[in-house]
Order: sequence, then structure tokens, then C-alpha cells
Amino acid sequence: MSDVYSTPQSNLTPERSGDRRWGSLEDGVNGNYHFRVGELISEAWERTNGAKMTLILAGIVYIAVMFGVTIVTSIIFGIITPDNAVIALILGLVNQIVISAVTIPIAMGMFILGLKRSVDAPINVGEIFNYFSKVVPLLIGVILMYLLIALGFVLLIIPGIYLAVSYYLALPLIAEKGLSPWQALEASRKAITKRWFAVFGLFLLLGLINFVAMIPLGIGLIWTLPMTMICYGALYRNIFGVEEETMAG
Repeated sequence: MSDVYSTPQSNLTPERSGDRRWGSLEDGVNGNYHFRVGELISEAWERTNGAKMTLILAGIVYIAVMFGVTIVTSIIFGIITPDNAVIALILGLVNQIVISAVTIPIAMGMFILGLKRSVDAPINVGEIFNYFSKVVPLLIGVILMYLLIALGFVLLIIPGIYLAVSYYLALPLIAEKGLSPWQALEASRKAITKRWFAVFGLFLLLGLINFVAMIPLGIGLIWTLPMTMICYGALYRNIFGVEEETMAG
């Protein structure tokens, strides 16, 4: 059986940027990338200067949209009170799909803001709405990812943890490089597997930093959340590189 990632095809391996420190799709899936957790966090912290307000406003818009669409769908679907349990389950799934169809593209827009900041490209809040054209593959990717992770947790938990980390960059690959859902899942899994423990350690450390930042009334999140967004973007940049259209968009 052919595997598009064992010998990446030309349409899946865009040219690398002129900055040789950045990765590419081919290098990522082959494990030819490098990062150090401390250096990545330090770089992200430095890049928050001049970007905090934009990233915080983007987060506020995302939260407002998420609450807004949740309230609207709750009202609409709350009016419908079917007696049949199966119909009620179907309506619940439809409700969740509608919410995801609105919030996931915006979440990817926020990820791309962090990615663009990691390469010093200009950013603005309105860019978080740029990825609704990818809503169908993003939804399919989310469904596949959740199903596979859930299956992994059923199989003694450890496979689920492995996949939850390994699939983290799948949705950005759909949004930023236009990969199909399955291609993105496999590319993310194969790339992160090469440095799985380092990526897992980065996630744990960022989670700890944000947890501590929450303690004084959440004030510290003003600094740590933008840093986290940029850090994830820098991780993606080092592994898969950045498309010229992304930097210019």
C-alpha cells in the first residue's frame, strides 16, 4: 500500500522558506526538525512584546463568539423537546456540530496568529475569521481525531494519550497547508512521534505556567496566554514551516 508520507509527493511538500531554521512538510514527517523547550518558550515570551493586545483581543472575540453561538443553539434546540431518545441524541449531535462549525475555524485563526507572530509577520484580530472556507475538512478532521483518541483511551489509556499529543498539529495542517483530514492526522502523528516526549514536555510546562498564572485572579494570563499561542506557532514553524500565503495573508 502506498504511503504519501514515506516518500512525500510534490503537492504535499511546498518549498521551504528562505530561512533555513524553519521546517517543511517533508522534513516534519521525516523527523528532520529541532527545538528545545526552554528556547521555544523564551523566544515566545520575547515575541509577546507588541503582540499581547492583538492576541488578547482575538481571545476575547473567540470567547464571545463561542458563548454567543452556544446560547443561540441552546435556545433553538431547547425549543425542540422530542420524546424519542434517539432523536434527542441526534439533535444533541447536530447542536455540537453547529457550535464546532463556528468555533473551530476561529480557533485555527487564533493558532495562525501565533504562527505569524513567530515569523514576525503582521497580525490583526480580523484574521481569526479567515478559515471558514476550511470548515468541512476541519470538522471531518475533528471527528476523526476524537474517534481515534477515544478508541486509544479505550485501549488501556496510554494509546489515547499518545494520539492526543501526536494529533495536536493536525488541524493547523488542514488550515495552513490545505491537507486533507487523514493526511493531516498522519503528518502530525508521524512528525510528533519523532520527538513525542519533548512535545509532551512542552505541553506540560506550558500548562503549568498558565495554571500558576491563573492563581492571582488570572491576571498573569494576560502575559502567558499570548506567549502560549506564539509558542505553539513556533513549534509548528520549526516542524512544518510556514507557507508564503500565510505570512502575506
